[in-house]
Amino acid sequence: MSLMSVLTRDEAHARARLLEVHRYEIALDLTRGDETFDSRTVIHFTVRGKKKAADTFVELKPAELRSVTLDGEPLDPGTLDGNRLTLKGLTAGTHELRVDAAMRYSRTGEGMHRFTDPTDGETYVYTQLFMDDVQRVFAAFDQPDLKAVFDLTVTAPENWTVLANGTTEQHEDGTWHAATTPLISTYLVAVAAGPWHSIRTEHRGLPFGIHCRRSLGPYLDTDADEILDITRALYDRYHEKFEEPYPFDSYDQAFVPEFNAGAMENPGLVTFRDEFVYRSAVTDTERQTRAMVIAHEMAHMWFGDLVTLKWWDDIWLNESFAEYMGYQTLVEATRFKDTWVDFGIARKAWGYDADQRPSTHPVAPENVDDTAAALLNFDGISYAKGASALRQLVAWLGEKDFLAGINAHFTRHRFGNATLADFIDNLAGATERDVHAWADAWLRTTGVDTLTPKVTRGADGTHTLTVAHSGSRPHHIAVGIYDQDLGDDQGHLTLRDRVALDIPQTTDQPIGKRPALLLLNDGDLTYAKVRFDPDSAIAVTGHLCGLPDPLTRAVVWNALRDAVRDAGSAVQGTTPEPPMPPTAYLEAARTHLPRETDLAIVQGVLAFATTQIADRYLTPEQRPAGLATLTSLCRDLIRRTEDGDNPGLRLTAVRHFIDVAAHPETIAAWLAEGTVPGGPELDPELRWRVLGRLAVLGAVDADTITGELERDPSASGQEGAARCRAALPDPEAKRAAWEAMFTTDDLSNYLFTATAQGFWQPEQAELLTEYVERYWADAVALAARRGPAIAEAAGRWAFPVYAVDQQTLDLGERCLRDGELIPALRRKLVDQLDDLARALRVREA
Repeated sequence: MSLMSVLTRDEAHARARLLEVHRYEIALDLTRGDETFDSRTVIHFTVRGKKKAADTFVELKPAELRSVTLDGEPLDPGTLDGNRLTLKGLTAGTHELRVDAAMRYSRTGEGMHRFTDPTDGETYVYTQLFMDDVQRVFAAFDQPDLKAVFDLTVTAPENWTVLANGTTEQHEDGTWHAATTPLISTYLVAVAAGPWHSIRTEHRGLPFGIHCRRSLGPYLDTDADEILDITRALYDRYHEKFEEPYPFDSYDQAFVPEFNAGAMENPGLVTFRDEFVYRSAVTDTERQTRAMVIAHEMAHMWFGDLVTLKWWDDIWLNESFAEYMGYQTLVEATRFKDTWVDFGIARKAWGYDADQRPSTHPVAPENVDDTAAALLNFDGISYAKGASALRQLVAWLGEKDFLAGINAHFTRHRFGNATLADFIDNLAGATERDVHAWADAWLRTTGVDTLTPKVTRGADGTHTLTVAHSGSRPHHIAVGIYDQDLGDDQGHLTLRDRVALDIPQTTDQPIGKRPALLLLNDGDLTYAKVRFDPDSAIAVTGHLCGLPDPLTRAVVWNALRDAVRDAGSAVQGTTPEPPMPPTAYLEAARTHLPRETDLAIVQGVLAFATTQIADRYLTPEQRPAGLATLTSLCRDLIRRTEDGDNPGLRLTAVRHFIDVAAHPETIAAWLAEGTVPGGPELDPELRWRVLGRLAVLGAVDADTITGELERDPSASGQEGAARCRAALPDPEAKRAAWEAMFTTDDLSNYLFTATAQGFWQPEQAELLTEYVERYWADAVALAARRGPAIAEAAGRWAFPVYAVDQQTLDLGERCLRDGELIPALRRKLVDQLDDLARALRVREA
C-alpha cells in the first residue's frame, strides 16, 4: 500500500464541481475488540453535468477493507491506493456507494480515540475528525464543502451510552440511533461512547447535557451548576446577538480523555479535554478560561457549523470569530468581566510570538494548497492575531454594523459554505466604510506593527503627541494620559484623559501639560507593539502597579515583554533603545507583582519570567540569581495571602514557588506534611508538582514515585508519574524515558507529552548532552511512524528547549536542510529553532 495522500485544493474544487453529496448512512460496531471497530458506510450522491463518464475518489484509512459496491456492483478492495479508492466511469445522475471496513482505534487523539481509565478499568471512545481524520472512522468524500445529512447507528457494549451530533436513543436490539443531522461537513460528525457520567437538563426547550467519565463524576457534579449556568447565559446572549436561531436539536458537552486540543465544535456535541473537570484546586482565572472555551465553541455553532468554510484557507474565519466572540460574549453574559485582560497578557502573546517567526503567514493566507499545509495554520495567528484584528475591526466599524454584517452572512449562507470574500462583502453591505481595504491591510499582511510616541513641547508650554508607525496597517487606538496622584504616596497614577487616535495621524495630537505616563493602545484595542517615550519609561519602572486599570497594566507588561524579546530580534531597526535586559524584567516583577490585584497578570508575568527568562534567556551563571529573585517574589505573595482573602493568588504563588525551588528542603517538608503552612493542603496536582520538582533536584527516587502512583492511580496520576520518572537525574531513568518516547511507540499522546515534559531540565544539561544530538534523527523517524499529532508533540514538548547554544542551533538547521520531515514536525522545528536563536541573541545583547 502506498503512502497516504493529502487532499489538494485543486482536487477538492474539481470534486465539488462534479459531486453533490446527499446522505451518509453510517453503522459503527464498537464491540469488536480493543484494536479495531467495524465501519459500514452508505453514501448517496449525485454526479453533475452531462459527461458520459467521470472519475473521482473516496477516502478511507482502514485496517481491512472488506467490500465495496457502487450501485450494486462490487469493486475490487485491492484498488485502494493509500487512503484513496478510485470510482471510475461515473455517469451523470444519482449513485450509491457502500463500504464495509474494519478501522483501527487511535491512541494519539486522531480518528476514533480509545482510552481505558486506570482508576476503574472503564473504557471510552470518541471521535476527533478534524481536517482529514474522518477517513480513520468511515469512508467519505472528505472536504468541508461537500456537506450532507448523516444517519448514524452505533452498536456498543451493554452498559455504554452513545452520544452524537443529534439526540440518541437505544433500540430494542441494543443499537443506538442518532437523529438525522441537518447539512454538515464530514469533519464535524461526532460520536462519544462509554459508561458516561451524565447530567441532563433543558433550556428553552432544548436538551442540554454535560458528560465525563465515571471516575470524574464527583468533580463534575461539584461544578455542574457553574458550567450549566454559563452555558445557559451564553446561549441566551448569542440569541440576542444573532438573528439565526441555534441550528441543531440538542447541546451536549462531553469532557473526554486525552484530547489533543482545548475543545472541538462538533454540532450538538462539543468535546472538551477533561482537564476542565477539575480534580484539584484551581484559580478563578482558570475557571474563566474554561468558561471562555465554552463560549468559543458555542460561537462555532453559527460560525463554523451553520456556515462553514469552503476550503481550509479560511480556517481563520472560524477560529478568529469564535475567539473574539467567546471573550466578548463572556464579558457581556457572565460574572467574568475582565476576560480581555487574560487575552491581552496570555493569549495575545501567542499571536505576537508566532507573527515574528519565519513561519508567519497572513491571518487570511492565500496559498493553502493542501490539507497538510492547512493543518500548520492552527496557531497564534489564526486564533489570537485574528481575534485581535476582529476586535480592532469592531472598534473601527462599530458593533452595530459588525453584527448587521454577521447576521447577513448567516442568513445568506445558512447550512452552506462561504469564503472570506463572502464575509467581507456582507460586512461591507452593512457600512459605508471601506471594509475591503481594511481586509487587505489587516488580513493579507504579516508581521507586527510598532507604535512609538514622540512628545513635543510647544512655545506655550503645552505638548503634542506624534506617533511614529512602523508597519502598514491603519490603527484606531486610545492613548492613555496619566498623571501622578499628588495626594498619594503609594505611587498611584490617575487617568487624566483617554484620547481616541487614528494611525497614521493627519495632524499632531494636543495633550496639554506633559503627563507622567503616556500609553499608546490603552485598552488594548489594536494589535501592535508599543514603545514608551523616555519620561513614560521612567514612570513605568516606578509606578506600573499604580495604574488603575488591569487592562492598562496588561498593555504595559506586554510592552516590557516585547522589550526583552526584541533585544534578540533578527530584524534590524526593531530593537528598542536601550533593550530591556532579562534581569531588569525580573526586577520589575519583583517590584510590582507583590501589589498586583489581577490574577491573570500575576499568572502571565510569572509564567514568562519562569519559562522564558529564568530557563532560557538567563545564562547558566545568571540563572541561580534569577531563581532566587523569583523565589523571593513568590514568598512575598504567599505572605501577602496569609489571611485567606485571595486563595487564587496564593495558589499561583505556591505553584511557582515549587517550580523555581533551587533547594528541596521547604517543598519536601510540604509534601511530608501534606500542606503548605497556612494552606493550601496538597491536592493531587500540587503533590505531583512538588514530586516533579524534587525529582529534578534528585531529592526523590523511583520508589517514592511508585508510592505516589499507588496513592493516585488515576490517568493524571499516570501522567504525573511519567513526568517524574523522566525528570530523575539518573542515566538509566533518562534512557528508559527516551526509549518510551522514541522507540516503543506504546505511549498515548498524553503519556508521551508527560514524559517529554519531565525529560529536559536546565539543571541537568551535562547529563542530557548526548540526547541533544540524538533528538533530530529520532524525532524525524518518530513523526514519520506516528503521524501529525505525535509529531507536533515531539516538536513542542520533546525538543531540547533548554540547550541554548550554537551547537544545538547548528544541529537543528542541519536537520531542516537534510532530513525528510513531515510538515507538522518541520513547522514545529522551524519555530523552535527561531525561538532558540532569539534566546541566544538575548543572552548576547
